[in-house]
Amino acid sequence: MTNSPTIAAWIEAIRPRTLPVSVAGVVAALALSVSMGSVRWLPAILCVLFALLCQVASNFANEYFDFQAGIDRKGRSGPRRGVTEGDINPRSMLTAVWLTLFFACLTGLWLIYWGGVWLVLVGVFIVLGALAYSAGPYPLSRHGLGEVAVLVFFGIIPVNLTFWLVSGYWTWTIVLFSLAIGLMSANVLLVNNFRDADDDLEVGKRTLANIVGRKVAREIYLWNGIIAFVLSVWGCLEDNIPGLGCVIYILGHLWLWRRLRVRPGVSLSVLNPLLGQTALLMLIYSIFLFF
Repeated sequence: MTNSPTIAAWIEAIRPRTLPVSVAGVVAALALSVSMGSVRWLPAILCVLFALLCQVASNFANEYFDFQAGIDRKGRSGPRRGVTEGDINPRSMLTAVWLTLFFACLTGLWLIYWGGVWLVLVGVFIVLGALAYSAGPYPLSRHGLGEVAVLVFFGIIPVNLTFWLVSGYWTWTIVLFSLAIGLMSANVLLVNNFRDADDDLEVGKRTLANIVGRKVAREIYLWNGIIAFVLSVWGCLEDNIPGLGCVIYILGHLWLWRRLRVRPGVSLSVLNPLLGQTALLMLIYSIFLFF
């Protein structure tokens, strides 16, 4: 196993295609606070940085702990797994997990100025969530709960918390948007698990896609997006928020859903771009909440 992993191997371990997921919730909260007339920019920037670091830490932890559990195989159809393939030393990956979490916590501590000391408890909960996805006595990703975890940690928590930190108040409308963002985020993971269903089944990893089957998973992807659209429109009507992002999202979502199928004999790696496009679509939706 190499002791000198390349920069490319580390970039692959970060999973760049998935990073819009963590940014989208913060951007959506910022857009909503601007629409409602109150915004503080410095905590907004810190929220973006905190969210990115937590997601990267979770991605690193997922790679390390899946390797340790023996549920990663060489030559998987998804992105190359650096630790499993021998590109990155497991000890180096574990170190990267703790360093990234350390910087995430350091960033989060600055938010206490605007949110109060109780944010420490929220931060601890988020860090534990980042680890519990792949580690601990009951790893969420291996028991069909990955999408639920994503709904909570990439939708409900970041949207509500960011809005409160950057605006100084909170409204029930934000819950609608947080649920919408959470469902969009869950779809990103659903594509990932849809692609990896065969590999995961062989190693005993129970994800939603191999519990319900690919056909049902594809329908869940469709309805997650439709429900997210309805929640978004409801939120826009409640507070007179521009709805262009909702229109762009539902059109893009239906187009992507039609592509969530693979002909027999075709490599499942063709779904890799779809994963990134699903993540990018929710970021575009969030940006267009400004207009």
